[in-house]
Amino acid sequence: MTPEERRNEIINMVRTETRASVEQLAEALNASRETIRRDLSELDSRGFLRKVHGGAVISEPDTADSLEGPFSARMAQNLKAKRAIAKAAASLLKAGDSVLIDTGSTTLVLAEELSAIAGLTVITNSAAIAALAAKGPESKVFLIGGEYRRSGQENVGEIAVQQISQFRAMHAILTVAAVAETGYMDHDFQEAQVARAMSRQAASVTILADSSKMGRLGVFEVGPPQLAKRLITNEIPDDLAGRLRGSGVDILIASQAD
Repeated sequence: MTPEERRNEIINMVRTETRASVEQLAEALNASRETIRRDLSELDSRGFLRKVHGGAVISEPDTADSLEGPFSARMAQNLKAKRAIAKAAASLLKAGDSVLIDTGSTTLVLAEELSAIAGLTVITNSAAIAALAAKGPESKVFLIGGEYRRSGQENVGEIAVQQISQFRAMHAILTVAAVAETGYMDHDFQEAQVARAMSRQAASVTILADSSKMGRLGVFEVGPPQLAKRLITNEIPDDLAGRLRGSGVDILIASQAD
């Protein structure tokens, strides 16, 4: 088991039980207590849990860790790839930029990176992303309203779409559930609706998707390949990459060396 896999398991155990001791984690993962303590410190610093005396608990409600159900499960999947993708996406932004960001596990990781960039204007339908992005020095954050979904801490629906139409941004950074030769798709109608609305209001669209999304089909279309100026991923099949590049999409492979 790699360190990243072990940390993913720690996140799953803490979220399932709401609290886990160092001893429980060490025994379950066949690791030393000192190793587990280091892992907990690292995960605490990233905001995935809160380290307490003798173990760890889920984070406070206003953090990413109050996410529930399927979204919470997605947060624990492919974290290393998602962090690499998030870092690559953050490197595209600089002080003074404006960016529309939709709700997704990879964009939530991206929001952690945005807290280190000063002077951004961030427009998002995710309460969790808004809270993290607001930590950026001199950054402005606009939280789109609408029907609130507790599981993903997101606002969706017609009100959200209408409010998005009132903004214009230099960038839209979006997550999708599937990337195919025909374009980008999602499994949730309202999330696809928000992504489409954000893409219409941005000068440049960047899609974030890890390798598990490649070559898959979703139920609801977000847009054709040319919707995005670039796709950031950790890995993509050569044939799919060739077809997307043929549609004018710039593909950036995020390094997982760190």
